[in-house]
Amino acid sequence: MKLLVIALVALIVSSLGSALYYLVKDKGQSERTVKALTVRVGLSVSLFLLLMLGYYFGLIPQQGL
Repeated sequence: MKLLVIALVALIVSSLGSALYYLVKDKGQSERTVKALTVRVGLSVSLFLLLMLGYYFGLIPQQGL
């Protein structure tokens, strides 16, 4: 579970980096920035759902207060 979360976070950061690269390189004249940010949002939602399901099914233990 930890490796999957780390992999998704790495993909999110790389997608954000590619969006920044396309924004600077294309000067906002192409759709590549929007596509990269769309991928980032999709990955972020997937990570959120994965964490929620992991907690629900007991793969992520509850921490005591």
